[in-house]
Amino acid sequence: MANSLFRLKTIVRGEDQPERYRLARTLSWPHLVALGVGAIVGTGILTLIGVGAGLAGPGVILSFAIAGGICACAALAYAEMATMMPASGSAYTYSYAVLGEVIAWIIGWSLILEYSLVVSTVAVGWSGYAAPLLHASFGFPLELTKGPELQGIVNLPAIFIIAVVAGLLMIGTKESATLNALLVIVKMIALAVFVAVSLPHFDGANLHPFMPFGFPKALAADGAERGIMAAAAIIFFAFYGFDAISTAAEETKNPGRDLAIGIVGSMVACVAIYMLVAVAAVGALSYTKFADSAEPLALILREIGQGGAATFLAGSAVIALPTVLLAFLYGQSRIFFVMARDGMLPESLAKVSARGTPVRITLVTATIVAIIAGILPLKEIAALANAGTLAAFIAVCVCMLVLRHRAPEAPRTFRTPLPWVVGPVGIAGCCYLLFSLPAKTQIWFACWNLAGLAVYFLYARSRAVAGE
Repeated sequence: MANSLFRLKTIVRGEDQPERYRLARTLSWPHLVALGVGAIVGTGILTLIGVGAGLAGPGVILSFAIAGGICACAALAYAEMATMMPASGSAYTYSYAVLGEVIAWIIGWSLILEYSLVVSTVAVGWSGYAAPLLHASFGFPLELTKGPELQGIVNLPAIFIIAVVAGLLMIGTKESATLNALLVIVKMIALAVFVAVSLPHFDGANLHPFMPFGFPKALAADGAERGIMAAAAIIFFAFYGFDAISTAAEETKNPGRDLAIGIVGSMVACVAIYMLVAVAAVGALSYTKFADSAEPLALILREIGQGGAATFLAGSAVIALPTVLLAFLYGQSRIFFVMARDGMLPESLAKVSARGTPVRITLVTATIVAIIAGILPLKEIAALANAGTLAAFIAVCVCMLVLRHRAPEAPRTFRTPLPWVVGPVGIAGCCYLLFSLPAKTQIWFACWNLAGLAVYFLYARSRAVAGE
């Protein structure tokens, strides 16, 4: 029993897979960097800087650095594992090869939760930007954009944008990646405009006091948990997404080189972008005026008399937010694909089209997340996405350290610098953030994984095709 629960998967390279399961290698490192930046830079920087400022004041700049540092440790571990095991599946695959089957199932099940909720939540967020435009231009009924939690019927724009992105992925990976790269450029231009317009209004007085609520998480006078670390636990939401790159291993032309460039490159770029935007934001306007705003960057631009730039920023969000959907829907479909290929899910879902794309599993994935986005209330469960992400990050850091001990001489195209520092820091940082989530979120996450273990013992375990 114990041996079967912790049996290890033998990694089979993409070109050695049966033809019906073989993905087309069409991606190079610019596609991967764009995929990572597209996933990471999204609703987080557009909204969470306001939430973070409400928790940390101007010190939100430091919160971004801390959250980015923790994610950077995980990114380095991902880069080493991805180049050692250039196979689709990300943290699920690494855990299966290093830690054992039942651990891999828990991580895969957690990733399903993460990606489903992220895609659904971003689709609803896109709908929030697009709905006023649709209403003003075409008279589209606003009650069809809200969903039941906001007294609407069904969120049709959210379902529509998921269908469009899924269609792109089914047409072909390279084609969708190229369009994604173009939309990422639009997003970067919008943020560059924000920085260029707001920096001339920088006032050093807005940075004082820099840490009005202190550094550690602590209860403030109003009963809320505030401080630099409290903000970092929330701002972490804005950083993950680079893990979607590792799911592209079997579709990358030169995985030994390109995966490391894509993962590390996208994280470095995004930490720099976030820090620059944060400095521009808190320097241009007192944090008390945009703290907890749903649209802090647009609000800052309006407050400094730049209404035109604010409108441009909102319009760019409508155009470019689908890059987040594309990256996460892509990642989730590949996680599903590999679990089906391993027999953990119905194996028929793992077949690919003549173009080398997993059309069946992409369609199933899109249907699931469209249902969530269209009809289910998300406010209280969206934080569950974080729990799944943190579990995956911890697992990848553990896998890196286990292999450094178990197979120190194994070929490593990319080697994490100072692994016995980076790995433990990544694990400890992610554990801290996981236990900083609301108690309700932790309970729901535990319930999700208990349900997942039931599925494993009743279905997946007896059908898994992995050998010793």
